[in-house]
Amino acid sequence: MEDTEAGGMEIEQGRSDPNEFYVRFYVGHKGRYGHEFLEFEFRPDGKLRYANNSNYKKESMIRKEVYVSDMVLNELRRIIEESEVMKEDDANWPQPDRVGRQELEIVMNNVHICFTTSKIGTLLNVNQSKDPDGLRVFYYLVQDLKCFVFSLIGLHFKIKPI
Repeated sequence: MEDTEAGGMEIEQGRSDPNEFYVRFYVGHKGRYGHEFLEFEFRPDGKLRYANNSNYKKESMIRKEVYVSDMVLNELRRIIEESEVMKEDDANWPQPDRVGRQELEIVMNNVHICFTTSKIGTLLNVNQSKDPDGLRVFYYLVQDLKCFVFSLIGLHFKIKPI
């Protein structure tokens, strides 16, 4: 496994099962209300795990788990493939800081990749980075993944994510 010092991206190739598929996203920070975060993962068996922790106004953590069909996993795979994020490198992306961090881990097509960067507030932050094109791919993919997950969770549990 490679680990670049600057961005923290890790790439592992040649995994044993070329059909293995896994996705995990985390965004969070530690601040005035403790450790606040949003995290979700899709496991190879179709289990979607979702957690949203906000202590603002004494809110409690929301945790949901649901199994999704192969059709849903195939659509998720399509979204990721079409984004071409697997071609990117986070070496020139902003480092996690006091504002927070984002992590995106993907195992797909015999490649395991992990991206780490700071929280991104707006496209202005993306455009002012050292790698605006690569970070833009990441930014839009994350927006798509969050919408996808919020839709699935909303359909299954009828909750309103923050």
